[in-house]
Amino acid sequence: MEATLTRTGAISADSHVTEPPNLFVDHLEPRYRDRAPHMIRKEGSGEVYVIPGMKTDVPYGRMAAAGKDPKFLEDANMLFSEIHRGGWDGKARLADQDRDGVVAEIIFPTVAMLLANHPDADYKRACFDAYNRWILEFQEPAPDRLICLPCTSVISVEETIKEVRRFKDQGFRGVIFPGMPGTDEDYDHPSFEPLWSVIEELDLPINFHVFAGGKDSEGLRAGGVTRGPAMNRFNSVIRANQDLIGMFVLSGIFERHPRLKLVGVEGDAGWAPHFAYRMDHAWEKHRYWLKAGADLKEKPSHYFHENVYLTFQDDWVAFKVAHLMNPRRLLWANDFPHSDATWPHSQALLAEHARHLSDQERNWILRDNTRELYKLDV
Repeated sequence: MEATLTRTGAISADSHVTEPPNLFVDHLEPRYRDRAPHMIRKEGSGEVYVIPGMKTDVPYGRMAAAGKDPKFLEDANMLFSEIHRGGWDGKARLADQDRDGVVAEIIFPTVAMLLANHPDADYKRACFDAYNRWILEFQEPAPDRLICLPCTSVISVEETIKEVRRFKDQGFRGVIFPGMPGTDEDYDHPSFEPLWSVIEELDLPINFHVFAGGKDSEGLRAGGVTRGPAMNRFNSVIRANQDLIGMFVLSGIFERHPRLKLVGVEGDAGWAPHFAYRMDHAWEKHRYWLKAGADLKEKPSHYFHENVYLTFQDDWVAFKVAHLMNPRRLLWANDFPHSDATWPHSQALLAEHARHLSDQERNWILRDNTRELYKLDV
């Protein structure tokens, strides 16, 4: 049985822009422009984005390698003019969608995603403001197909409340949160309760993308401590999202805010059934002495399956174990134009990976769940 949608076209729940060289120079407020993130030519790497104050540069040859042979990533020496135009040109992006059988995308940043790790909170906020202004231009050719999400730095609860209200007024469908807030307290602190209430009221999904702060720090190129070869660091990137999910569930945030929707972006989903079991096991056996989740009215897995959405690309395990999760919370993505992208072969991949699912399940995972979560008209 071929895995095709009964309604035409898939929706990618996680795709990206590749910010053009002039984005921050043009859109950053004047006092920061002399140290705006910018692009330079780097020997052996082509053109890369440099972020003042961070050790990690952004090599577009590796980041924007959708459709390239994996061997290409060994050198990936590319100029900006050679990467996919659809990464920064909204009109060109529509042809990329058509080629992959995709009718719309939820779009995340590339450079701004790594900016979530910047140590200067005010600088980070200014860069996010610049990015948020630019994406309004990027999505202008087709706002019903190019659904960009804004970034917030979470410097304070009060300021973030003002930001998310403004995002809602601007028509954005969700918000990208950093893995670690810019406050002294983490997201489970009681001071965040007013923010979660406002986000419930606004019905805006909060999105946590891997690499955007947290345990994964500045990403694969950060040179952090890794046991074994550097590739082992690749397996660690999903742990930041797992930690976030566990914190939201076990601290009772979802218990107190049942309409709050959290999206774990690009962290795959095949691991989720065991993760849910593991939380239930800890809750049943150890909640009284560990004092976590003791007041939950339901098992942790209940909140996980109700309040948490997970995006994935070619995680075939997620399709195989969909029946062990809530299939209404699984969101397929193509990750264009990043190197992990399934583009331009997504339809062939989905025909194989999702062939065992019912038409209803395929429609949910490949289209309807994302359409309903972000209130899309496609």
